[in-house]
Amino acid sequence: MSTFYQNPPVKIGSYILGKTLGVGSFGKVKLAEHEQTGKKVAVKILNRQKIKSLGMDEKVQREIKILKLFNHPHVVRLYEVIDTPTDIFVVTEYISGGELFDFIVERGRLSEDEARKFFQQIISGIEYCHRHMVVHRDLKPENLLLDSNMHVKIADFGLSNIMKDGQFLKTSCGSPNYAAPEVISGKLYAGPEVDIWSCGVIVYALLCGSLPFDDENIPNLFKKIRGGIYILPSYLSEHSRDIISRMLITDPLRRITVEEIRRHPWFVTKLPRYIALGPQSIHQLLNIDERVLKLVEDRTGYSREKVISSLKKGKRNCYAVAYQLLKDSIVKMDISEEMEAAISETSLQAIQTMNHKEEDIFYRHLYRKIDSNHYSLGIRMKNSNASETMIKLYRVLHSNHWKWKSFGQYHIKVVTIPVSNHFAYVKMSIQVYKDVDGYLVDIQKLHGNVLLFLESCDMLLKQLVGW
Repeated sequence: MSTFYQNPPVKIGSYILGKTLGVGSFGKVKLAEHEQTGKKVAVKILNRQKIKSLGMDEKVQREIKILKLFNHPHVVRLYEVIDTPTDIFVVTEYISGGELFDFIVERGRLSEDEARKFFQQIISGIEYCHRHMVVHRDLKPENLLLDSNMHVKIADFGLSNIMKDGQFLKTSCGSPNYAAPEVISGKLYAGPEVDIWSCGVIVYALLCGSLPFDDENIPNLFKKIRGGIYILPSYLSEHSRDIISRMLITDPLRRITVEEIRRHPWFVTKLPRYIALGPQSIHQLLNIDERVLKLVEDRTGYSREKVISSLKKGKRNCYAVAYQLLKDSIVKMDISEEMEAAISETSLQAIQTMNHKEEDIFYRHLYRKIDSNHYSLGIRMKNSNASETMIKLYRVLHSNHWKWKSFGQYHIKVVTIPVSNHFAYVKMSIQVYKDVDGYLVDIQKLHGNVLLFLESCDMLLKQLVGW
């Protein structure tokens, strides 16, 4: 047993707790060792009483369930969650390389190639999470960790977005310097656009070694952020200046999107092919590794069949966790090289074309209502006026045999029929709004299961664009 572990050691599930790595809003973060494999993990201890006192127990549980599904090379992996009467133990990947913040402080401003490499990885992870309908809302270099290969891992993704608007500004864990204007202004909706703004601040810090918005006086700082008042140094290249200025647009509806970033000349320069594939294709490349299966058998005695069955069914049991821990530990190759070896030039071009076409349509504007239990999302209809949009909407509702009631010319409430063999329904509100670039179709859940709501919305939006 390693000498830094407590004597007698404290054990939670299959993990032996060690030294404290840090202290968060809800409790401590501990280094731990997986008993069967000997691999190190980080364990976040969330105190139930603290969570309940803040009225966020249901939100924490909901976000954890979503994060269990995440599997991306630039997002910190969530292995499993252990519940006790007093605490929730969230077991995650342990990243030993420190924070990107410390790297910037030590190195100062980076070359454009170095900064772009980090930025490409951050955008890849952010895009993946947005497609799973989770928005970070507190992106900053302190939440971006570096592994032993100097690759970015986005941490605390999903747990931070349970905070209510403005609340993080009152705690030690938040930084208003990276917050979007709509966040510090307390707007009801905060979607992917707030993460894009934060990414703009981060890439500015990487390239300049300083922050675009900084002032010791908080009211003055907020004034600069709301007004988009900052200076772009003359030594920045034309393309880097352009992408920063488009990310730091104060109007969230005019701010550059992830899809547009992916096509920007500065972003695509020296773009690793595995990132060019997009989140859907990266996930498809993460196949079951025979070497890891053999290692699991040797280290734990677990049968190969049980491990494979657990992985295919998406279970989070001891077999799947052991596999993921060992898989993460033996992949020593640079992630870029590993992915590049699995992709041909022909498949790259085909997938890029497919991804860009789909991403232009879906998730362009995905909203989450922060100050209630309701979810909301939608899309922008660029080539239709309000009446045409409503006609398309009615056609989709009619084709699905959904029931609706009008509450105005551009506002209806809808009740879906059961989907995917569920004996349940979802009630939602749909409104059409005007903005400078077209019309927004906004969908809000009024009643029903969140996953059924997301499934219904996915079907509705795909059909709506198809008409």
